[in-house]
Amino acid sequence: MDMSRRVAARPSSDHATDAPWWRGAIIYQVYIRSFQDSNGDGIGDLPGVTRRLDHIADLGADALWITPFYPSPMKDSGYDVSDYVAVDPVYGTLEDVDALVAKAHALGLKVMIDLVLSHTSDRHQWFEESRQSRDNPRADWYVWAEASDDGTPPNNWLSVFGGVAWEWDSRRCQYYLHNFLASQPDLNFHNPDVQDALLATVRFWLERGIDGFRLDTVNFYFCDAHLTDNPPLPPAQRRFTIAPHVNPYNFQSHVNDKNRPENIRFLNRLRSLVDEYEGRTLMGEIGDSERGLELLGDYIAGDQRLHSGYAFDLLSSEPMTAQSLAETLTRLYTAAPDGWPTWAFSNHDVVRHASRWSLDETGYRTLATLLVCLRGSICIYQGEELGLTEGTVPYERLRDPYGVQFWPAFTGRDGCRTPMVWGAGEGCDFSAGEPWLPIPFEHAEASVEHQEQNGESMLWHYRWALSLRRSHPALRDGALTDLRVDGDCLSFVRTGGGETILCAFNLGRQSARLDVPSGQWRPLGNATGEPLAAHIELAAMKACLTTRDGD
Repeated sequence: MDMSRRVAARPSSDHATDAPWWRGAIIYQVYIRSFQDSNGDGIGDLPGVTRRLDHIADLGADALWITPFYPSPMKDSGYDVSDYVAVDPVYGTLEDVDALVAKAHALGLKVMIDLVLSHTSDRHQWFEESRQSRDNPRADWYVWAEASDDGTPPNNWLSVFGGVAWEWDSRRCQYYLHNFLASQPDLNFHNPDVQDALLATVRFWLERGIDGFRLDTVNFYFCDAHLTDNPPLPPAQRRFTIAPHVNPYNFQSHVNDKNRPENIRFLNRLRSLVDEYEGRTLMGEIGDSERGLELLGDYIAGDQRLHSGYAFDLLSSEPMTAQSLAETLTRLYTAAPDGWPTWAFSNHDVVRHASRWSLDETGYRTLATLLVCLRGSICIYQGEELGLTEGTVPYERLRDPYGVQFWPAFTGRDGCRTPMVWGAGEGCDFSAGEPWLPIPFEHAEASVEHQEQNGESMLWHYRWALSLRRSHPALRDGALTDLRVDGDCLSFVRTGGGETILCAFNLGRQSARLDVPSGQWRPLGNATGEPLAAHIELAAMKACLTTRDGD
């Protein structure tokens, strides 16, 4: 079947379901700093996002997720929050948030925002007060600890961004915990006052009309109250899904500095609050290399925790094969058979998948089709719909502290955060000023304006793929059964809404033959076509979607 045919913009679902909007949703991730600048300072902002909402709606998304826009010293591009209930002037104002939400809702889009609850900036008022003494009202709002007898940190915990996870504070003469930068102290979730304060910030945004939250590092909220050492992780068990191989963070089993069972009780409180507001949702990021899928299953089980979430198994640098993808799906669906995952191939923390998996155009298109066929919700990262590759950012232009720390073996996350390319104008119509990160030369030729004129472009393929998902309830919200691996071929069946769809993908470099389950299968969308034979001939890196007569 033709996987690149042109479709009408803003495809709508032809089959209404009773499922909540987030179940099966297509979520478009906006990295705000690089999406669209409106005032010429080279940095994307909220009015810029509002200006480009039509692009997201025309693509076929149901919602957008916006990365942090709160006040911040920007040591970690806004993931170091200094005020949870305001907007950094570089991004706009609270009124700009309201205007964005109003236009999004008018276009039929939901708005999700990033919530960074595990830690704050060291410039946050809470931390500035906490560090003043050991007996002030917020003295116990962060994770403080005495030094060991020899003056070294209290345990062996490591920071994701390199080095020990403890920083000495000369005011209190104690160490404080930071799982990321030293300027990102971790909040003490064992203190109920901290939980109450954070839930109040959630309510603030719910009252403002926000439809949902992406919860940053949701498995990092609690640490072991006794600060027990992490055990070593044998080399054979080390995986590099959230930290590069040059980072000793991978040498430990992180059972005490994160992934604590106490987390579930807080998620219960958070879910209870969000459920007070109709149609709101929680999507959590699970950052763990050992048990990410099992943790995800635990966090999305039942109806009192997260609505959805994602782990890093499909965001890792490990090659994706039919076998590895089948194992990932099986692990997740076994851990939470009734839970609702979110799947993505790219985001702002990993190398873009076009480069990470060395995909040609055919393979890239096939994986886009595969993504829309998975059971769960899906995320599309800005520029993914253009087929953008990882950008190369020279050392002197790096902004990501992670890349600076481990350069040159690991160059950080700036390569996937380069500005969006909209047109052929100067700065690719991202900004009238110098962009905060350089725009790769090769990205200019892949701009929205350029691809808009070509009905066979990657942009139009994504529009077709998302339209396919929106118009077939079996793909959006149906069951997934009959998962099979035949050599390099992966296949499964989606059922729901009175239809059955066989989804088959050849992820290998050679053509292959795949047996077809019994039944009169026809190409999807072609009820008058000849039924398929007892097998499918699949070219290398190609997909085939068929539906069965009588369903």
